[in-house]
Amino acid sequence: MNLDFLFYPRSVAVIGASNKEGKIGNAIMKSLIKSGFKGKIYPVNVKEAEVMGLKAYRSVLEIPEEVDVAVIAIPGKFAPQVLEECGQKGVKGAVVISAGFKEAGNVELEEKLVEVARKWGIRVVGPNCLGITNIENGFDCTFNPPERQARPEFGGIAFMSQSGAFGAAILDWAARHEVGMSKFISLGNMADLDESDFMEYLKDDKATKVITAYLEGVKDGRKFLKAARDTTKKKPVVILKSGRTEAGAKAAASHTGSLAGSYAIYKAAFEQTGVLEAKSMRQLFNYAKALAMQKPAKGDRIAIVTNGGGAGVMMSDGILEAGLKMAELSEETKEKFARAIEEGKLPEHMSYKNPIDIIGDAPSSRYEIAMRYALEDENVDVLAVIALFQSPALDEGIVEKVGEMQKYGKPIVFVAPGGEFPEKMARRIEKTGVPVFETVEDGVDAVYALVKYGQYLREML
Repeated sequence: MNLDFLFYPRSVAVIGASNKEGKIGNAIMKSLIKSGFKGKIYPVNVKEAEVMGLKAYRSVLEIPEEVDVAVIAIPGKFAPQVLEECGQKGVKGAVVISAGFKEAGNVELEEKLVEVARKWGIRVVGPNCLGITNIENGFDCTFNPPERQARPEFGGIAFMSQSGAFGAAILDWAARHEVGMSKFISLGNMADLDESDFMEYLKDDKATKVITAYLEGVKDGRKFLKAARDTTKKKPVVILKSGRTEAGAKAAASHTGSLAGSYAIYKAAFEQTGVLEAKSMRQLFNYAKALAMQKPAKGDRIAIVTNGGGAGVMMSDGILEAGLKMAELSEETKEKFARAIEEGKLPEHMSYKNPIDIIGDAPSSRYEIAMRYALEDENVDVLAVIALFQSPALDEGIVEKVGEMQKYGKPIVFVAPGGEFPEKMARRIEKTGVPVFETVEDGVDAVYALVKYGQYLREML
């Protein structure tokens, strides 16, 4: 499934482009111009001679050059006719923003759109969608203008969403938390291209390390199972499935016209295919961020290093409640700790039972010893480091020391609760490649994702 023509077009026609503030066609033009897209942009508007400083055309057929992608943002009833013209023009892909199709009970109009698309071999995103964004090259044809909705930096997480509004919130959230994304796809009604098609495409996309999705229902169960099974062998897939309750399923039917189906069936399908199921937006990103930045774990035994005893206890609870194990440190590791205490490198009243509590006055040098001993232990599969940066003893040397620990080849998750200063330190630590989380619960999510995906890969071998 090669959809590069959709995400890496050389030219795009915006049908319904507008100079008028507040119009969808105006917002799409803003998104394309401000995102730094290097391809050619052709506004199509029957009344205007120029849109946002670019020459406008009355029809896509009047554009003298080739057009790779058409973004259709006009009343839905005119979309099939415009798509017909796109077919005559040789357009390969269409992003249909227009609503008023299956989701509004207008099934015939949607069928007509698909019929035209099939006739000309055009692949369609939508209808009733927010658009798509390729952060790598600035091809952004979503209709939330940049001043209203931030765009994240380029990174390894792709996200597809059956809800445009939820998708927009995710992009905004990722930008605020400095989580890098590769591609964003608003699926809409999935009249043609569906979640399985995009999964197949993203599986081979070099820019994407983790595939995430918000889904209300899948279009074709068998197709989804095959796509998910093929994809999870290569890279992780994290899905937030809504419509888990009867009320939610009814809401999904009126939202995108999708049948949410029995949640038990979805749950079983996710388990069979190695898809990680998130229960909230926050968990979706906890899973995705950990998997994008660290290797999957080779086992389920977790060691914790902390300068706050309470946080260590909370994380231990969370790890056991998630069905994982607290690592039993080897005798050799315990001896190393005892020796370091004797030599005065570690304080007498610390605990090295796991959680390894290096107490509140720990500087980065103490963290370095504890992290090293834990990672050298063959009974440890994942290291969770908790740092309460509110302690004046914890110096900024921790950034470099955590980064260095990756030489052991075991996954590391860092937790830095609090406000402004911990957040500043978190961003610096993440630049070394270690993901940082705001709460103990977020850290547990991250560890769980790394263990579960690692487990699935081992079962596949």
